[in-house]
Amino acid sequence: MAKVKVRSELRFLLNGDDVVVADVGPDETLLDYLRLRRALRGTKEGCAEGDCGACTVLVGKLAAGKLVYESVNACIRFMGSLDGCHVVTIEHLRGADGALHPVQQAMVDFHGSQCGFCTPGFVMSLYALWMRAPEPSVAAIEKALQGNLCRCTGYEAIVRAARSISRYGQAAKDPLAAERKRVTERLAALRDDARVEVGSGGRRLIVPASADDFASVLEKEPAATVVAGSTDVGLWVTKQMRDISPAVFIGGIEDLRAISEEKGVVTIGAGVTYSEAFAKLSKRIPALGRLIDRIGGDQVRNMGTIGGNIANGSPIGDTPPPLIALGATLTLRKGRKRRTIPLEDFFIAYGKQDRRPGEFVEAVLVPVPAKGEHFSVHKVSKRREEDITATLGAFYLVLARNGTVKSIRIAYGGMAATPKRASAVEAALLGKPWTEANVEAALPAYDLDFSPLTDMRATAAYRALVAKNLLMRFYQETTGTKAPLTVGRQEAA
Repeated sequence: MAKVKVRSELRFLLNGDDVVVADVGPDETLLDYLRLRRALRGTKEGCAEGDCGACTVLVGKLAAGKLVYESVNACIRFMGSLDGCHVVTIEHLRGADGALHPVQQAMVDFHGSQCGFCTPGFVMSLYALWMRAPEPSVAAIEKALQGNLCRCTGYEAIVRAARSISRYGQAAKDPLAAERKRVTERLAALRDDARVEVGSGGRRLIVPASADDFASVLEKEPAATVVAGSTDVGLWVTKQMRDISPAVFIGGIEDLRAISEEKGVVTIGAGVTYSEAFAKLSKRIPALGRLIDRIGGDQVRNMGTIGGNIANGSPIGDTPPPLIALGATLTLRKGRKRRTIPLEDFFIAYGKQDRRPGEFVEAVLVPVPAKGEHFSVHKVSKRREEDITATLGAFYLVLARNGTVKSIRIAYGGMAATPKRASAVEAALLGKPWTEANVEAALPAYDLDFSPLTDMRATAAYRALVAKNLLMRFYQETTGTKAPLTVGRQEAA
């Protein structure tokens, strides 16, 4: 591999300014940089865990040469992830002749703010939505605001404001749209194919130049903290005060952000975010698209990656159970060597995965269910939107022509120390007619597969019962029940 150039500073755009930073730690957040170093205090700290949205800003990045702006949580977004990006804060918004920006004016006229603490975050989330959908539906507005919490106004006034923004201006004439070509050129000019290394000793951050460079870095630094979207690692810093140095930031590596399909298998690079995966998966595997819509808010989906969700090995990670049920495989890489394993074999025990020192998750390969095959995912949480899973069940079923179970895979999150298949339940159903009686007869086998724990999200008894009920729900789905199994707010209205 050719020798890689090394640069000792981060370079990015902040609103209209070119920024070069050489004195930055691996755990410095964008929120702290904005407020403490730049006095841009419209970006607020509410929760410091990516939950409330008060810190929302936009980050523009080049994807296949195209400039894309996304809302993100500045409180858990590290400075090391911003090399080559454009950060836009509430202070950059402006209307014509010094007037308020259309989003701001709509919020004023429709009384979308009371105490005002959360308002900048709402404005930035609505700004991102308006730029991509000037006439959004109520459903689109609600999805865009999943990651923004308001404790005093309520949401009706904000939704009315969001639907009215285009009365005050045209998205196509907004400064971010008008300046898009120039900003694209400025960001392209920042790309020099160099690795970034900032700091020394116990305060180091590294931004690899490519996937090959990342492999080389990790071979030399096997104990480094790999940061993709930082939706988990961010909390290690803000809530647990953990030392993450040296930190290797991989979110900007284009080699790891590819998603493609060949011969019925979707290959998802480790750096593909939930938002980026949604476009492909919602069409090819609709159940996964619906699940992604319930992972965090837009800000989290724009940052978090499927590869990171797998690599963390959390027993309540949302994507491993459905991917296991689909029979996904994992590509692991160390240096130039790669190996492929079934995803379910990656999870060994709590906090322990089959990943060797210097090895990293490069991609996950997901088979698309064929016509006539059944696949479904159901997540149970205290709050429907933007909440962590209590129990999640994923089901894949193939029936023989005579109606017996030819193949079945059932996987759960939140039921064991790792994402885990219900092997005893599968065995109780395999080869049997797919009938309600046989499904009910298989339910006691759950007690052989799982011994769930009681925690703040659910009791063991609740989880055990819900797991069984989700299988019965899946049976109802596959047998053509006319009863609605999921009713959204819009349908119920």
